[in-house]
Amino acid sequence: MRTGRRTVAVATLVGALGLSVLNAPAAQAADTGITVSDIVINNGKPIVVGTSKEVEPPISFSIALPPGYSTADPLRYDAYPFLYRGSIRTAADTGENFIQPGSYTCYEIDSKRADCEGHLYIDPHPAQEHTDSNSDATAWKVGLSLSLWKADGNPKAQELETRSKTAQLKRAAKATTNASPEPVAKGKPITVTGKLTRANWSTKKYDGYSGRTVRLQFRAKGTDTYKTVKQATTGSTGGMKATVTASVDGSYRWVYHGNSTTGATNGAADHIDVR
Repeated sequence: MRTGRRTVAVATLVGALGLSVLNAPAAQAADTGITVSDIVINNGKPIVVGTSKEVEPPISFSIALPPGYSTADPLRYDAYPFLYRGSIRTAADTGENFIQPGSYTCYEIDSKRADCEGHLYIDPHPAQEHTDSNSDATAWKVGLSLSLWKADGNPKAQELETRSKTAQLKRAAKATTNASPEPVAKGKPITVTGKLTRANWSTKKYDGYSGRTVRLQFRAKGTDTYKTVKQATTGSTGGMKATVTASVDGSYRWVYHGNSTTGATNGAADHIDVR
């Protein structure tokens, strides 16, 4: 649990860019002196997005303020990371290829430093432009919006910073499993079928994912561990099929380990009663 006095809670920015720096006059685009470090997005793991469910990957970072500013006066500064593709200026100005923070809270370390934690916000809905093309399944750059405000509320300095850090977005995958016959006599064959699909961000549907290596796993009744018993390749529509010999009661599932553009998935298990 975070310790230290909470210095600022940033309101949710869903549905708007929310970056005050975006429309700032050019004369005010200057070095703020704010330092942001230790940025961690989604605990260092890829961000997997489907076709309809909003995704809020966690984010944490630390800030250090310049002379004349204090964490005791959080209305005098803004600092938060975001994700973008292409030009940082274009992404920030237009909202295209831009993933914004949802909300975050900062906790004071001392008068100049704070640790912040919260989440990003990704909405695959067609009205949004977060994941509107399958080409968005790639590495996104990390940018920063930094602002200093005068005591009267007017901007003093505002800037966009780029970082070498990236976050990988991946298309979600799903797998189904059906084992038959049920029940089955011991020593008889069991046919396990299923289908592997993945999110199509352009159509907002799940399409069959062909030519993928998948693994059939089995967990015996009364145990906690799945073991791979067969390997297969998905067909032209994502179909999967394998035949095994019935031995003991247990559950089968299809597993896909993912790749650079597609997330991993464990299919729902199907229980077999062996008699």
